[in-house]
Amino acid sequence: MILATLFYAGMNISIKYLGRIPSHEVVFFRSIVTLAITWFLLKRKRKSPWGNNKKMLIARGLAGFVGLTLYIYTVQRMSLASAVTIQYLSPIFTALFAIFLLGERMKALQWVFFGAAFAGVLLIKGYDPSVDLFLLLIGVGSAVGSGLAYNFIRKLRGQDEPLVIVFYFPLVTIPIIAPYTLTHFVMPNAFEWLMLLSTGLFTQFAQVFMTRAYQLEKVANVSVLTYLGTIYALIIGTLLFNESYPWQAIAGMTLIIAGIIGSILYKRKVERELKVE
Repeated sequence: MILATLFYAGMNISIKYLGRIPSHEVVFFRSIVTLAITWFLLKRKRKSPWGNNKKMLIARGLAGFVGLTLYIYTVQRMSLASAVTIQYLSPIFTALFAIFLLGERMKALQWVFFGAAFAGVLLIKGYDPSVDLFLLLIGVGSAVGSGLAYNFIRKLRGQDEPLVIVFYFPLVTIPIIAPYTLTHFVMPNAFEWLMLLSTGLFTQFAQVFMTRAYQLEKVANVSVLTYLGTIYALIIGTLLFNESYPWQAIAGMTLIIAGIIGSILYKRKVERELKVE
């Protein structure tokens, strides 16, 4: 999982260096790379790419498209650590959507953890000068899209191959975003072409290592390690992009991560107790 978070950090660096390239164009080229790699892997495994539950696969693709596009927009415009940490609110929205889509229930203590996380968001909004209300809403929107996508993935469990689920993300994204991208195209220079390719490759490797981690380790342990991304983002933002963070903003990031991790660990504890009973 540590390797996965490092590759995601590499993806964030690539996106940050693409500040001149519109976010929709970054999504477009990232999707092309993902489509090509996933198509190749499916063909090598002799698996059909079209899947079984096509309506749910398309819904997952649409939610992922919204989440990724908004996330890239915030990474390009916010301080890196703030953008990454706000996107980590996605487990909250995953849990909220699960109430309606999967019939799951939330314990009272989980609401306390979620309240702490949102208090952290307010601290970041108040003390990180790179985060205005518009960007904050875009960042939260990214987390909403990701939370919805995770619920669709869970509903697809046992119905479709994981690679097929991954394949539908660019399959849905490219037709939506291609017309606007091609009519509002900004020609990348040589370095930006390299960063666009790196964005796709880093994402693909990160997904591979993350999937492998979830297969080999307990989910709670893997989920907690995911949040190393905020530490990486703080270091990268400071060293590579000359970003600075007031202590109140760092406290806000800490509150968000503590709230989400607390919720994850508490949920796992409750699930273990139910199994024992």
